[in-house]
Amino acid sequence: MKIITWNVNGIRAVEKKDFCKWLAECGADVVCIQETKARPDQLGEALTAPEGYTAFWASAEKAGYSGTAIYTKTVPDKVEFSGDPRFDCEGRVLMAFFGKLVVISAYFPNSQDGGARLDYKLAFCDAMLEKLNGLVADGYDVVLCGDYNIAHKPIDLANPKTNEKNPGYLPEERAWMDKFLAAGYTDVFRHFCSEPGQYSWWSYRFHAREKNVGWRIDYTNVNNRLMERVESCRICGDVLGSDHCPVEIVLKC
Repeated sequence: MKIITWNVNGIRAVEKKDFCKWLAECGADVVCIQETKARPDQLGEALTAPEGYTAFWASAEKAGYSGTAIYTKTVPDKVEFSGDPRFDCEGRVLMAFFGKLVVISAYFPNSQDGGARLDYKLAFCDAMLEKLNGLVADGYDVVLCGDYNIAHKPIDLANPKTNEKNPGYLPEERAWMDKFLAAGYTDVFRHFCSEPGQYSWWSYRFHAREKNVGWRIDYTNVNNRLMERVESCRICGDVLGSDHCPVEIVLKC
């Protein structure tokens, strides 16, 4: 089972950059999308009903903001939001249930300059962990995919020293990642790759992508029990169209 996660930074914008062609050729069974910035009624059939996939959407109440989606070749048993109105009003979580496997597309809040939204961000993080713990306790295995807006360790961004007070690398955010992993979850990419210079987001400024001055803030995490089924995980840095690139995880059937 191949699962791909991608923050597209606007589904309508990325549609103009061959997203539909990429989707048709990526070979994924499930594609988790973040930052759609659109409601499905604003989109054409190429995005809402692409050949071979069924699409599900969690849209923000605010127009042109946030939002998540899931494209899947197999129709899920059910699809749910987070169930928390604080976050569902921004379309931040979409969960697809396939038997005892739950694939989650999540768009974690940005803590913003000066930590203006840090409390909201940490509340989301804690609610996400509580949700995952509940699913695992009920016998489900989980794949949490998405843009976490957190670089966990110094290896996960090009300039850690100069970003220590910047959103996405604040001590509180990094401490939550420590807590999350200690609670029984695996950072799948880092399980397979310990090399530096592996990033999933680059600023549009200063030719950052060409210079590979980036951050690894897009993740696939699984509960530890599921790790025995994980075959591989990779960052698809050659895929263009957004300031983020996709991340792919493959599970044994």
